Amino acid sequence: MSEAAVRHLVWPTHACSERLARAVAQMAAHIAELLRTVPAAERDLTSSCAFLAAMGEHADVASAYLQRSHEPDPIDRLAAAYGFSPLDRQLLILTGMAEENEGIASVFASLHPAGESRASAGLAAQLFCGINAQRRDLREHLEIGAAVKSGAVRVIGGGPLFTRTLEVAPALWSALHGIDTWPAALAPDQTPAVTSGLGEWLASPLAQRARAAMRSSEPRVVLFTADDLVLAAQRAAALALHAEVPAVRLTIAPAHGAEMRQWAELHVIARGLLPIVSLVPSLDGARPADTDAPFAMCPGTVVVCGAGAWRPADARRSMLEIPVERIASRSRVAMWREALPELASEAERLSMVYTVEPDGAAVLADDVRALAALEGRAPNVEDVASSVRARGKAGTVPGVSLRRATARWEQLVLPKDRLAQLQEVVHRLRHQPRVLDDWGFMAGRGGARGVRVLFAGPPGTGKTLAAEVLANTLGVDLLVVDLSKVVSKWLGETEKNLSAVFDAAEQSQAVLLFDEADSLFGRRTEVSDAHDRYANLETAYLLTRLERLEGLAVLSTNLQRNIDPAFVRRFEFMMDFDEPGEQERLALWRCHLPPGAPLAHDVDIGELAALYPLAGGLIRNATVAAAFQAATAGTSITRTLLVRAIRREYQKSGRAYPGAPAGMAET
Repeated sequence: MSEAAVRHLVWPTHACSERLARAVAQMAAHIAELLRTVPAAERDLTSSCAFLAAMGEHADVASAYLQRSHEPDPIDRLAAAYGFSPLDRQLLILTGMAEENEGIASVFASLHPAGESRASAGLAAQLFCGINAQRRDLREHLEIGAAVKSGAVRVIGGGPLFTRTLEVAPALWSALHGIDTWPAALAPDQTPAVTSGLGEWLASPLAQRARAAMRSSEPRVVLFTADDLVLAAQRAAALALHAEVPAVRLTIAPAHGAEMRQWAELHVIARGLLPIVSLVPSLDGARPADTDAPFAMCPGTVVVCGAGAWRPADARRSMLEIPVERIASRSRVAMWREALPELASEAERLSMVYTVEPDGAAVLADDVRALAALEGRAPNVEDVASSVRARGKAGTVPGVSLRRATARWEQLVLPKDRLAQLQEVVHRLRHQPRVLDDWGFMAGRGGARGVRVLFAGPPGTGKTLAAEVLANTLGVDLLVVDLSKVVSKWLGETEKNLSAVFDAAEQSQAVLLFDEADSLFGRRTEVSDAHDRYANLETAYLLTRLERLEGLAVLSTNLQRNIDPAFVRRFEFMMDFDEPGEQERLALWRCHLPPGAPLAHDVDIGELAALYPLAGGLIRNATVAAAFQAATAGTSITRTLLVRAIRREYQKSGRAYPGAPAGMAET
């Protein structure tokens, strides 16, 4: 084989480190020597010997064409972390050679007892064992040696040990080449870390302590804890970026077995990265199995992100906990200024409405710029709302519908004190930076930035409309929950569905509306059977999750007494929506009859308001029904058509109809 062929076929200049190339070439020469000792009568190995010998002879030539690097060798990192012996190193090189070149894989297939295109344990014995005593040492390495225990080398298959196959951990050989590839199930989070708006937090003593730990070579666990696991990981990544420490974000879920966690640790160590590990609890809230000491073999610091009260138990490492809170309002203003300098004058308004974290603001900023560039104009605040709506996951959550809020204050017919209360809800949300941050009220309390409101009153009195007005005033959408699709008879499914609902509300920054919430927020009962017990568990979960909500939640009910008292005391606002009086009904008739509607001369809305005590929703239904009847008949909207529509609304609601106005015959 020519020197040029070796350069082209065996040694891609951009892939392999020099030391790995030399090790493979030397191993190839060793195998070629071994094959020369096999009697020619047993098998024809001439071409295999020539191929492997050529690789060995041209090792120095090949190395000269490799890209040199001053970075530490990945195999050295593995050896230092796991305590590889020289034999462990040799086993790893032999095992990975099949991944190096299809010619080597073909040679191995001709030597393997089962014809597999990988090295066998028997080939390792022929290469590394001269006497039977050495076979005992090799057997020990193949059973409990550092390379095997670490997962870098796997002995797979059945049958006697020396007939089994050696296999390298998934994607590890490519990683040893310097290629940034990972096992598919463990793909890291490639989202860029963002530090916009975190200046105050990064300068805090606790963050500075964690920064020093990340840069230290001492074995430590830095535990980032938050109610939201994603938030903890984002903040850890931002601090690693600030500390100028190369890091990788990985998620370990209950579905990841011990073997996959082992592979993740191998890849992190081989690359020399700081692991930022998010531990996802199982559905019952328990921690993932075997994660008491995650990434225990990693040198230096391991960053663990968790939610709740769980703490990793690793007696070999000191521990530093970093509690993570959501970004404060004044920092959020700075975040928007840094993320969207084009809308710096609107930063305060954006910070009040869109309470996202820096990572979310960066994504929205990219969307806003792309949309503005597409239309050849400057970005505006409406672009942010469009991006939030597009990025929200409400549309993928069962039982949830996202409505664009368009209702205005002039459409809301309520007593002055009720309107004042609704305005107070808006003011509470808008003035949080001054009260909570500048004045220090409710410091350290979870969910302090959330507002919970209860609307109680008969159907049609404007509860849903009021929620839509609040959403429109705040410049966000309305997220309406269909409780019939959220509540499940299966154990744990209701809580799972509710968790998705709350997450969607926080991500989409929408006003969350639980319409007719009695069934879900009803009074807890004495436990007489399993159904009562699980219903009470659902209520307890709701109490906790509602209290943690960072945003506006509105619950509507027909009867306030149906709501569990434990919920009632958690509401910042409680409003009664009563049946409208005569003057309110007159305003409602005017509101629901557009100026362009063709009203007949005999229509007296004052008469209708005085005679028929209807809620706003029923008045709306009656006006729309009468309009369609008029359009069908080709006439104007007459007094008779309106009264007929009103009578139907009474029939539908099961109420006694007061009768037709004086002088008008029943039709």
